[in-house]
Amino acid sequence: MRVVAGLLLLLLGLCGSGAQGEAGGLGEVAEINQNTDPKHPAEESTQQSTKQTDPDVWTELRALRDMVVELNVQVELLQRENSVQATVLVSLESRLTSSESKTRDLEKENADLQTRLSSSESELLISKSRIDQLERENAVQATELTSLGSRLTATESKTSDLEKENADLQIRLSSSESRIDQLERENAEKPKVAFYTALTDAGTLGPYNTDITLKYSKVFTNIGKAYNPSTGFFTAPVKGVYNLQFTVFGYHAGYTGVQVYKNNQRIMYNSEKSSENYVPEYFTKSLVLELTAGDEIHLVLPSGWSIYDNSDNFSTFSGSLLFTL
Repeated sequence: MRVVAGLLLLLLGLCGSGAQGEAGGLGEVAEINQNTDPKHPAEESTQQSTKQTDPDVWTELRALRDMVVELNVQVELLQRENSVQATVLVSLESRLTSSESKTRDLEKENADLQTRLSSSESELLISKSRIDQLERENAVQATELTSLGSRLTATESKTSDLEKENADLQIRLSSSESRIDQLERENAEKPKVAFYTALTDAGTLGPYNTDITLKYSKVFTNIGKAYNPSTGFFTAPVKGVYNLQFTVFGYHAGYTGVQVYKNNQRIMYNSEKSSENYVPEYFTKSLVLELTAGDEIHLVLPSGWSIYDNSDNFSTFSGSLLFTL
């Protein structure tokens, strides 16, 4: 800008002095032409050459003046452009300041992000390590799971077999329980018959001149009340199979024994003879009889025989119902 301004000042100065010289020169020439005499031909040639040169200088000066004018116009344009550029520059400086501030903020944010990224990368490494560990654990667990699956399949198969077996056992149990219930009902409905008796506390009975029915008067058990101690008779309450048993003890007697009667029919004859009166005799017999309801069983001491009993209950009579028919 300083160079342009200097050049403009120089051109303006030249233009001013050129204009004055032109005016003065013209007057002098006219005056010379009027007052001087013709000169030597060489001088005339020189003057003509000078006259031809002067118009060229003025032409160049006018061109320079035009250039100066054009430069002035360009300077004004440049000044306006500079003004616009200055405004733009202020705006750019403001934007630059804002950008620099934003850049600093971004740099801080980037620093924070870098810190967070470093932390995240550290956590990522830890996570990868944990993932590797979990993958190893998962591999082990997968193996265990496969083993457990096989065991589960075997267990389920065995469970299925056991369920089937349990179902069969449940059916059998239900059948058994039903049978047990039936037997319990039958057993509850079935009469219960059992008795156990001893003969007497009086010692020796007999010998007598006639057969006598033995009355076992000491009753220890008489379930069903089938034995009558007043008569010595056992009466079957229902049809069935009965077990009967008796014991006979003789002391200071030659012959001892009893006879078993069913109703009025003798079905067993038992006796024992002692060669010495002071030697005790003892025997036990049992019978299994099918009896109908109302059949009677009693024991008879034959005439001339004796039997012994006391508080020790040597001579006994017992029986029970085995099952009904």
